[in-house]
This record gives sequence, structure tokens and C-alpha cells, in this order.
Amino acid sequence: MRPIRIGAGAGYSGDRIEPAVELAEKGELDYLVFECLAERTIAIAQQTRMHNPALGYDPLLEQRMQAVLRICSEKKIKIITNMGAANPLAAAAKVRQIAAAMQLDLKVAAISGDDVLATLKAGAFISDQDNPVNALGERLLSANAYLGAAPLVEALAQGADVIITGRVADPSLFLAPLIHEFGWAMDDWQRLGQGTLVGHLLECAGQISGGYFADPGYKDVAGLARLGFPIGEVAADGSVIITKVAGSGGQVTAATCKEQLLYEIHDPRAYLTPDVVADFSAVRVTEIGLDRVLLQGATGRPRTDTLKVSIGYIDNYIGEGQISYAGPGALERGRLALEIVAQRLQLSGIGFDEIRYDLLGVDAIHGAALSAQAAPPYEVRVRVSARSNNLRDATRIGNEVETLYTCGPAGGGGATRSAREVVAVQSALLPRQLAQSAIHFAEA
Repeated sequence: MRPIRIGAGAGYSGDRIEPAVELAEKGELDYLVFECLAERTIAIAQQTRMHNPALGYDPLLEQRMQAVLRICSEKKIKIITNMGAANPLAAAAKVRQIAAAMQLDLKVAAISGDDVLATLKAGAFISDQDNPVNALGERLLSANAYLGAAPLVEALAQGADVIITGRVADPSLFLAPLIHEFGWAMDDWQRLGQGTLVGHLLECAGQISGGYFADPGYKDVAGLARLGFPIGEVAADGSVIITKVAGSGGQVTAATCKEQLLYEIHDPRAYLTPDVVADFSAVRVTEIGLDRVLLQGATGRPRTDTLKVSIGYIDNYIGEGQISYAGPGALERGRLALEIVAQRLQLSGIGFDEIRYDLLGVDAIHGAALSAQAAPPYEVRVRVSARSNNLRDATRIGNEVETLYTCGPAGGGGATRSAREVVAVQSALLPRQLAQSAIHFAEA
């Protein structure tokens, strides 16, 4: 049986579109997968849907589909994506509409069942922060269970050309076509573990082909401006060769693959997914040619009886103000600016849940202790940010920083201010039988 070629068309919601077009045109693919749903993305999408029930899917859905749909149709490439976010049915209808406008007769499926908000509101579920989920009350925005590959496999069996999902575990988007094409059993834990490895390697798209990898002088990567996204050539036993379109930018090496292999993995012996508890501890990584790396040796154990649920809620508000100083004495003027803002906020009597005073480029990331020996910079940017339970107080932060123009050190410029609502995420476990998936085919 010939290998199945799967291309990773996106690694997050705002990812570049051009590499996906290159994959569709030149990648000789069987499947093109767009993984676009981060932890908070679906909660923010749910907010959008509350304001307009016709929306709630990924804002780049139309642009991506307009770019690749005709190419994929002509080349018989099936598309799988979680760009449905909080509204996969509306997303599928939109894709069907775009296909019709292109005079393409495509079977577009939507997968539902991940939205378990009503279930969590009604039950006595405890989050990973040891809080009752229903205690969030009106602050609760969304609760979405991580579905597995099974409904996608069924949609493929029913002839779907495009599958739009909401919250499905990232590796499951890539595992589903392997189960479908190779006829793997849903309890073949070894192959499901290896297929989950394939999904984990591809899910972040350009990260495995040199993006998020380059470090000039240590890990040089050529052609990042036109980084090529990865392709997985998957054999029937689940072993995979990671490669990319010849001539595209970036690189696929043992090192890029190892970094992605370890990315976001807490326990390589027990990577919990809805489909399998995968074990990556014995994975072997072998460079077999230019931009061709073979990975094999993953296995797995029976899946758990529960599904992870991502819970989005309104946490608080963040206010921020920034201003720059440059030239001789810039560091000293920046530090004085921070002292002034701190004293003024103390005088105002406003309390904040958390507040930070940073000099960007000096101590904002590693802190004052690790940054103490650095040479004084020629320019600095002051940043003051704080969390508050109300928008009014959060707004005060940016206003106070802006007043440094005329009420602070000499030479300040480029002030900005903002105040925004914060959507935060908690997690909970849900018995898997309480998340019932369903397949819906968009009408012409």
C-alpha cells in the first residue's frame, strides 16, 4: 500500500496562507490539514457568535478556502480543518457557498458535539484550578470537549471532500485520514500511537520545517521569508517521513523534528489524547536525505474514559501604557518614568490584582536580577500593565503613562495605551459519553 501524503497548511489561526497554496500546488498531497484553534481561540469565537449567530468561525476561513479550494478539488486533495471554531455548521455552509461560486461540487461536512457548555453548567464539575465550573456564572463563555478522530473517520467514509470541525484534538485531525485510508482499528493502540505522533509533528506546520527554530550563529535557517510547510509521508505501519516541497525555504532535519517532538509534551510516555494514550519515549529519528527525516517507534495504550474540556471565561481586564526614551541617559529616564507612575497610582488609591513595571529590552522578560549586568541600552521602552476587575481602573494605567509626555522625564515619545477584557481558560474532565458528536453535510 502506498504512503499517504498529508500537508500541514496552518499551525495557528493567523498563519500564513501562501505555504498552504504551495503545498496544494506542488506537494502531491492526499490531504491538506489546517490546524487553527488555540486554547482561547474558541472562547473568543464564542463571543463573536453571541453578537452574530452567523459567525463564530475562523476569520480567515473564507480567505484560506478561496486560495486552495479549486486547486484541491482539481487535484483530489481532501481538506480537514478545525476552523469551524465555535460555529462549524456555519463554517461548512460558508465553504459550500464558496465552492458553489467556483462551480465546484464538493461534499462539505461539519462535525458538532464538542460544545458541552450546557452540560458543565448543569453539573458538578471541578476545574483544574479546583473550582466548581458553574461558580463562574455569567463569566462563563464556552466549554468545548476535545473530540477524537472517530467522527472525522466516519465523515470520510461518507465521502466528505472537506471536513470542518470545532474543538478536535490537534493530532486527531491528522490521525483520522490515516485510520480511514489504512483501515486501522480504533483499538489498534500501537498504530494509533504512531499516527498520533504524525499529527503531533505536523500540527504546528512551519515549526518543524525551521520556523521557531532559527537562532543566528547557532542554528541558521535559510529562506525563512518563504518558509515551506511540512509534508508527512505516512506508511501503513504509521512510520512517517517528514519533508517539504523541494526548493521552498526552511529545512527539515533531525534537530527540527526533535524540537517539535518535545514541544508541549509533559510526559513522553503518556501523551493523553481522545484516541489513545501515546508513548513517544522510544521514537527513533533518522535523517535519510536532504529535508527527509524518518520517525518511527511510537506506540500507545488504551484511551482514557474522560475527555479534556477547555473552558473559556471572562477573567478580568488588563490596562497597559507604553512610552519610549532614547539617547544619553535613556535607561535612567525610563526608570524614573516607572517610579513616577508607581507613585501616582499609589496616590490614586486604586488597587490592582497584579501590576508590572517593565523596561522592554532591559528586564521585561528575564527580570531585573538576570538583567543587571547588561550594558546600558541607547533606547528603552517603558511598559506598565495591570489586571483589574473593572474596565475603568484598567483604563487608568494607560492614561497615567501617557501623562509622562508633559508630566515626566524629558524626551518621551511614542506613547500608546489600551484596556481590554481578558478571556482566560481553565480545564475539566468530562465522561466521554457526555460529548456526543454528529456529522452534518452542508446543502448546496
